[in-house]
Amino acid sequence: MTPFPLYALAGVALVAIGLHGLFACVHLLRRILAVNIIGGGVFLVFGAVAARDPASGPDPVPHAMVITGIVVAVSATAFALVLAWRIHRATGRSTLAEDDPSPGA
Repeated sequence: MTPFPLYALAGVALVAIGLHGLFACVHLLRRILAVNIIGGGVFLVFGAVAARDPASGPDPVPHAMVITGIVVAVSATAFALVLAWRIHRATGRSTLAEDDPSPGA
């Protein structure tokens, strides 16, 4: 078995774990981490799909796109962390009001 299907399956597993964390957790920091895990899985799948036959080597364009995506993901994570910090500072909670279970439910 070549490593490329293994990388693709690992990427799909990371996306599944990240989606579970995104929908199961209400804490903002955990949701930010889940989105980062999803992004890592997508980058891994995209890198595995970019492989061509061993004679010609990998396609450099998807690899360049993954590097660009990593830079964008780091910037988006920094922005999300600042927003979560400001929400926590303004409300004193680490969850959004819509995510809190109501007392009557």
